[in-house]
Amino acid sequence: MTDMRRTLLWVVFSMSLFLIYDAWNKHNGHPSFFSPAPAKVAAAGSAPVSGALPMPLGAAVAPTTPVAAPVAAEQLTITTDVVKASLNSAGGTLTRVELLKYPDQVLKEWYEPLLELFGKGRLAPTPPMDVVLLDESPERLYVAESGLIPAAGGFGLPNHHTLMTLMPGERVLAAGQNALQVKFESPPVGGVKLVKTYTFKRGDYVIDVKNEVVNESGAPVSPRLYLQLVRDGVPPPGGSSVYSTFTGPAIDDGNKFQKIDFKAIDKRGPTDKPDHTIEADSGWIAMVQHYFTSAWLIDKADGAKQPREFFTGKSEMINPTTGAPAHVYSVGMFVPLGEVAPGATKTFDAKLFVGPQEENKLAALAPRLELVKDYGIFKILAEPLFWLLTQLHKILGNWGWSIVGLVVLLKIAFYWLNAKAYGSMAKMKAINPKITEMRERFKDKPQEMQKEMMRIYREEKINPLGGCLPIFVQMPFFISLYWVLLSTVEMRGAPWIGWITDLSAKDPYFILPILMTLTSLLQTWLNPTPPDPVQAKIMWFMPLIFSVMFFVFPSGLVLYWLTNNVLSIAQQYVINKRLGVLNK
Repeated sequence: MTDMRRTLLWVVFSMSLFLIYDAWNKHNGHPSFFSPAPAKVAAAGSAPVSGALPMPLGAAVAPTTPVAAPVAAEQLTITTDVVKASLNSAGGTLTRVELLKYPDQVLKEWYEPLLELFGKGRLAPTPPMDVVLLDESPERLYVAESGLIPAAGGFGLPNHHTLMTLMPGERVLAAGQNALQVKFESPPVGGVKLVKTYTFKRGDYVIDVKNEVVNESGAPVSPRLYLQLVRDGVPPPGGSSVYSTFTGPAIDDGNKFQKIDFKAIDKRGPTDKPDHTIEADSGWIAMVQHYFTSAWLIDKADGAKQPREFFTGKSEMINPTTGAPAHVYSVGMFVPLGEVAPGATKTFDAKLFVGPQEENKLAALAPRLELVKDYGIFKILAEPLFWLLTQLHKILGNWGWSIVGLVVLLKIAFYWLNAKAYGSMAKMKAINPKITEMRERFKDKPQEMQKEMMRIYREEKINPLGGCLPIFVQMPFFISLYWVLLSTVEMRGAPWIGWITDLSAKDPYFILPILMTLTSLLQTWLNPTPPDPVQAKIMWFMPLIFSVMFFVFPSGLVLYWLTNNVLSIAQQYVINKRLGVLNK
């Protein structure tokens, strides 16, 4: 039974290494063992390009190659206290959003020290030192688009390819100013003019988008407004080589939250029905990645119903320079605006969120919007753990000490369960000499050895699996806490003590991983030594091998494991000392 327990642990260890290796392959652009490698986006030319025009279900398919915006399209930059945004007069599209409160971890870690060492004048021009979420560049495509289409589909109304006129206005949020507006006005297309007004607010990642539909034709029109997010399938920069989080579209239909994998869109044929909700009268769409998200929201505060039609898709972009194709993915919704009489104007308000996944703020914006935060498969446990973590932060005022406090509370909750496990392991350690002697006597008689071993266990009242089962019961809780710490954007840039200035970044001096390794080795010493010399060596090598990945883990995760180790060692030491097996 002892061998079975150790074999089980070794299998878990081997599978963990395999999954880590697979994640490392995906991070470096190689094919995964479970899914194909993500497609790379082709470099864009000098003219802006974006996703293909969306079409209503059942309508004729629009060309997959987008129409290039005219060269005369104007690009402008808006700056508030929290974002620096770029908009293009081709469709009034939001093409870039830099989050000024969230430093880019990769650039901060590698480029910023070089600037301090050599000076700015000796290096290349300084890149943006903050996270760039939306972006339209040769390396990336991720934009927010909107426009009008006729009920039957097609290009007959102003859309995100239409060159619009930029109206005069302020471009920087001045001191004491709470909001600024940017207005685009399209020429009449099909007798309809679209006036699009963006309102940026102080301290807010929500952008109000007002759409005014002016019917200048002599007949009534019934346009449909589309709101979509378009991006390439390349994972966001700065991802880890040992863990991965979800990147892709998400849809909420008012009753159910659904994540849609890029590969699920790849597999769908032109006539296949999407495997997500199509029609609803509430809900939102989003594009999700680690820590950050963008989302179109249209529900009214009074809860009034608004029919909408959700869509996801893939279109082909052609690089005008190389002619190489690349796939881009879209998620969006169509909103019928009803009939607009000749000479009349109809207004429809939407909100565009582009920012961090702060769970409480997302929950206040729209029902279930907080679900874009990826908790893995243990969401039911992760949510209450995050709530407890935030309550501790309100008291302690430091996320690092909040992590320590949360682990302490979990250890208290599982104290008696752990006591049983450590007591079982202590008894196993106490009878180790007897087991070793017995194995030597029966080394050529495996069946008799097994019977004798079970007899010893019965006499000593030891359950060989008693040290494993309590640990396996607790594993879902600790894995859930792992995902809470991994997905919580509040950890970005959050200090703990001294040299730990960012709990979401690795320890710059590797002090926490080294302490983690030492505590893991101490735990091995406190555990019963396997009678088999080969197994004994493996048990000493396992913590060393496991500790390798902790050198690149975020320091908040390492702090969590280190705290857990220290508390486990303390409890195990007390039990071993009480049973007199410390030196056995």
